[in-house]
Amino acid sequence: MKRESLISRVAFFCNKVLALLTFLAYLLPFLAPNLFPFLSVLTLLLPLFLVLNVAFFIIWVLQLKRKMFLSGIVLLIGITFLGKLYRYDAVKLEPEPDDFVVMSYNVRLFNKYEWLPNKKVASDISDVVQNYNPDILCLQEFTPNDDVRLRNFPYNKIYLKGDKNKYGQAIFSRYEIINTGNIVFPNSTNNVIFADIVKMNDTIRVYSMHLQSVKISTDIHEKLDENKSKFIFKRISEAFKQQQLQSELIKNHYAGCNYPKIICGDMNNSAFSYVYRNIKGEMKDAFEEAGTGFGTSYNFKYYPARIDYVFVEDSFVVKEFTTDNKVKLSDHFPIITRLKKMDEKQKEN
Repeated sequence: MKRESLISRVAFFCNKVLALLTFLAYLLPFLAPNLFPFLSVLTLLLPLFLVLNVAFFIIWVLQLKRKMFLSGIVLLIGITFLGKLYRYDAVKLEPEPDDFVVMSYNVRLFNKYEWLPNKKVASDISDVVQNYNPDILCLQEFTPNDDVRLRNFPYNKIYLKGDKNKYGQAIFSRYEIINTGNIVFPNSTNNVIFADIVKMNDTIRVYSMHLQSVKISTDIHEKLDENKSKFIFKRISEAFKQQQLQSELIKNHYAGCNYPKIICGDMNNSAFSYVYRNIKGEMKDAFEEAGTGFGTSYNFKYYPARIDYVFVEDSFVVKEFTTDNKVKLSDHFPIITRLKKMDEKQKEN
C-alpha cells in the first residue's frame, strides 16, 4: 500500500479541523451569544469556512480520494447556509400597479465627519434615492442636512438623539403614516423606529433597525496584529451579547402587532448568526427570495459582508431585490426591494 505524502496528511488534518469549526459555526445560530460570546464570532467566518470546504472537496475529487466525503458531507449539511451566502440570478417578476418599493440605507451621517473626500455626499445620496424612486425609505445613521433633497415623501418618522450633533433614524413614505414609535435599547445609542403605513386598504408596519455596532474600520486588516486581533474579538463578542438582547426586544415588540410587517435596516451581524435567526423568525429574507450574488451590503475589503436586510411576512411577494454596491457614498450600500401585498385569496392560492 502506497504511503501518503506528508503534504496530503497535513492537508487532510487541516480539512478535519476546518470541518469541526464549520460544524460548530452551524450550531452557533441556535445558541445565545451570552452563553458563548467568544465562539459566536465564528459565525462571521462561516462564509470563509464554506469556501474552504468547497476548495478541499474539489481537491480531493480531482485526486479521486475518499477524503472528499468529509467536506462533501459538511457542505450537504450546510446547504441552507450556502443559500444565505450566495444566490444565482433570480427571476424578476413583472411589475404590477400594486407593487411598491422599499429602500434601506445606512447613510453614515451623510459623511458629516468627512470620512470620504467627496464633498457632495448628501446631494449624491439624494440623487440615488431619486433614481430608485422608492415608496418607503428607511435611513439609518441619519442626521439633518440641508443638502438632502427628499421632497417626494409627504410623510415621515424621524427620531434623533444628541444636543449639538443630532443623529438617529428616519422613515419616509409616499403613503400616509398613521402611527409611529421606537424601541429604546438599554445602554446603547442604537435603536429601532417603526411606522404604521396605510397603502390602499392595507395598514403595514415598517420597522427600521440599527443594532449595536461592532465599531470595526473597513481597513482593519491593513493594521492587524495579535493584540489588535484579541481586542477585536472581545469587542465583537460584547457587541453580539448586546445584539442578543436587542433582537429579543424587537421580536417581543413585533409579536404584539397584528399588521403585516416589514423589518429592514442595519443588523450589524451576518445571516449565520443567532441575532439574524431570532429577528427573522418565520419571515422571508428578501435577498434569499430575489437577490443575486453575495448581496454584500457593507464595504469591507475582500469579504462579502451582508449585514443589512429586508425581512417580510408571507403576505408579501418579493418580486425583486438589489444591493447597489456601485454606490460608494457610505460604508454601507443601499438595498432595494420591490414587493406586492397579497390579499387573503391570493395567499390561499
